[in-house]
This record gives sequence, structure tokens and C-alpha cells, in this order.
Amino acid sequence: MIQEPSFRLLVITGDHHLPDPAKPGERYNKEDLETHQAMADAFESMDDFSVTVWNDHSRILDGLRADPPDLVVNFCDTGYRNQVSQELAIPAYLDLLGIPCTGAPPAAMILCYDKQIVRLAAEAMDVAVPREVFLAAATDGALPGFYPALIKPNRADGSLGITKDAVIHDAPAARSYLAWLRKILPGADALYQDYLPGPEYGIGLIGNPETGLVALPPLEVDFSKLPPGFNPILSYESKSIPDSPYWTDISFKRADLPANVEARMIEDCKRLFKRFGLRDYARFDFRCAADGEPKLMEINPNPAWGNDGKLAFMSGFAGLSYADMLRLIVEAARARIAGNQAIPLHTPRSG
Repeated sequence: MIQEPSFRLLVITGDHHLPDPAKPGERYNKEDLETHQAMADAFESMDDFSVTVWNDHSRILDGLRADPPDLVVNFCDTGYRNQVSQELAIPAYLDLLGIPCTGAPPAAMILCYDKQIVRLAAEAMDVAVPREVFLAAATDGALPGFYPALIKPNRADGSLGITKDAVIHDAPAARSYLAWLRKILPGADALYQDYLPGPEYGIGLIGNPETGLVALPPLEVDFSKLPPGFNPILSYESKSIPDSPYWTDISFKRADLPANVEARMIEDCKRLFKRFGLRDYARFDFRCAADGEPKLMEINPNPAWGNDGKLAFMSGFAGLSYADMLRLIVEAARARIAGNQAIPLHTPRSG
């Protein structure tokens, strides 16, 4: 008789049955569902876990109380009931129930969601950041006046509020974009930031400071195939509009950085990981100024977990399969909870 695995994983994602304001048409599309299925299949390939996947939030509150799992894999980056302002609700509820989960705790989510807080803390830690001015939602005064600049919401995920027109070169364009931003995100504060024209990089970390924190090979965003006149940025179109050149013509590649620059970026990320109280995995996005210096743009405390996301690409650069990456996140959480040493990244285990 085959014995069932004793360790029970519950994976919670966004709710496929409810509207999602961050998606075109406010609905999960074909690509979203395919990504979700690839994740479920990867977990199912791990025969040492019993895995259940929930994408229906109507069962979360009562279901977790009635039958708590050993570990929740918190892949609900859309927020409870697909309300991004409620992203911290699920880990907070799990804390109340005493159920451990992967990823950032509520406090870290709150801090990282506010991009100006991230910038100010990073600057205080001597991490290079772009010049930036905070524009409160109710402010209609003089613009900072430096160009080119990038305008974006201070608090948003998934590049919401950052379109192909977010790079501005004069005051009329800045005022026009701010007016549009305040129309689609009423009451949202904005950031007016130096537009950095250099390469864009991602640094991914898996593990925890106490049990082993490992950097994946860094990633560079390849904008080289964008048509002329398209600003090289990862805009909302690149993540949500399948027929946009931002979706079809942008790709990712292994970054080719000088060894000392890569080492400094990784060390900065590890310091930020600890300072913000992150857990198990995170991604840090950098962009280079005209002089080539990488500057921190944002911290993603629970970055995209899909097989088509940056973290999966970085894992591939390390010779890890998608299932390997998911397993490492789970094992990082288990090691943290148990206080044991994590499995080294250079010994990937396939399902």
C-alpha cells in the first residue's frame, strides 16, 4: 500500500471567479489560466508533498479554520477577493490562525508597497536610488521641472498606472499624464522620478538570512526589439496587453555585469531583504543611469511566481527547473519555521 505524503501544502492564488480591477476587462485571461495550471502541475509533480490549490476565495476564511494545512504557499498577489489593497489580509489572517505561510509578512508588504518609503530607506543605507519628488494626490502646484522624467503611482502593483506614455519630456506632457493618472487612480499619490536611460536588471533572492540566503543569476530586460519610438520600460502593456509590442517584443536574458558591480548589487539586496523583514524569496529591480550606475527602483516582497516571470527566468539561468524554484521557496519557508539550514541552491531537486 502506497502511503500518502504527510506534509500538507495549500497554495492560495487570486480568485479566478471574481473580477480583478488590475486586469484588462477585469477578468483572468487565457494566459493567466495557463500560468496557474503550469504552477499547479509543477507542485503536483512533487511526490513528497500533499498539495491542494485554492483559487476560490469564498472558501478561505472558513476552510482554513476547519482544516489548517502544514504550510500555505501564499501566491495570492492579487489580494483577498482580488483587491490589491487587501494583499496583506491573507498572511495577516494566517498569522491569527497560527498557520505558517511562504513569503513576506504583512508589515513587509506595507513597507514595500510604498515606493517612496523603499527609496528613503535604501538611500539611508547608502544604496543608490534615482532622484525623486513625491507628488501628493491633492497637489496641483509647480512640477519639479527636471526632464526626462518618469511618472508613476507611489502605491501600485503590476505596473498599474505606468503606460508607454509615463516617460515625459516637458511640463505639458507631465501635467497631462498626471491628470490621466489621477483619473484612473483617484486619490493616488504619484512619484516624479529621474528617467534612467540605461539597462534594467533584476536580482532574485531565495532563502532567509538566518538559514541561508542565495542570489539567483541576475536578469536583464531586453528592450532591443521594441519598435522605434517606444520607450524602453516595463509598462502595464508589457504585463497585461497581449497584442502590444511591449508584450510581444520584450524578453529577458542573463545579465552580463562586471563582477564587482554584480557583487555590490547582491550585497545591497541582501541588506535590504533583512532590513525590510522579507522572507523566503524576493526580487529587486534596478535601472542604470546614463553613467552606468545601477539604481534601485523597487522591492517586490512576493514577486511574480509564474513560469513566465522574472524569478523563473533567473532560476533557469541557475540550471533550475520551474518545479525546482517552487520547491526551493517551500523549503526556505520550512527551514525558517524549523530553524534549520536550507538546502543549498546548487543542489536542485526535481519532482
